[in-house]
Amino acid sequence: MTSETPWHKSTYSGNQGHCVEVAEGPTTHIRDTQHRALAELNLPAHEWSAFLTTLTR
Repeated sequence: MTSETPWHKSTYSGNQGHCVEVAEGPTTHIRDTQHRALAELNLPAHEWSAFLTTLTR
């Protein structure tokens, strides 16, 4: 991931300490805030958008 795409807390995360952070761009990066160093998911932006659309139905 490049430094030009900053991480931010997902608006879908609650305030109970179980948060997801995303860095959006041509590729969307997703990680668990409690385990940042373990791994991240990387999805093409159109797949991330489709995922969010499915969640809000």
